[in-house]
Amino acid sequence: MPYDALRKGRISETNRAYLVTTVTRHRHPVFTDLQACRLLVGAMRGLHDCGAVASIAWVVMPDHLHWLFQLRGEMNLGQVVATLKGRSSRTINRRLGRRGSLWQEAFHDRAIRKGENLREAARYVIANPLRAGLAESIGDYPHWDAAWL
Repeated sequence: MPYDALRKGRISETNRAYLVTTVTRHRHPVFTDLQACRLLVGAMRGLHDCGAVASIAWVVMPDHLHWLFQLRGEMNLGQVVATLKGRSSRTINRRLGRRGSLWQEAFHDRAIRKGENLREAARYVIANPLRAGLAESIGDYPHWDAAWL
């Protein structure tokens, strides 16, 4: 799907929860490297700690990220994702001794509607490694977290 098509109808509402999925360039499995995962998590934590988002759940898959968060602060949804991609690209590229784009240009987002169960959305996010066959139990997969667990 073209980048512009993903942006159509995108809105940013403070205090709204969003499920964002972003994919590495050419679906390269960057996050099979433990240190690359930890650097990505650090970039997400930085956005949480500065008040831009309130993280609810996330899972880092080998070639993509699913992140459920509540938008806070001054940044809009696009700025949050751009900041995450920029910060993580710089640190991960430095760690892996690579250059160029780490992430595909676009990202997918879904606003969580009022009345939707955030716990169910969080369970969906963290169950991704199970559905992908990467683990038999979520406890066996190291790259996830959720506010309620």
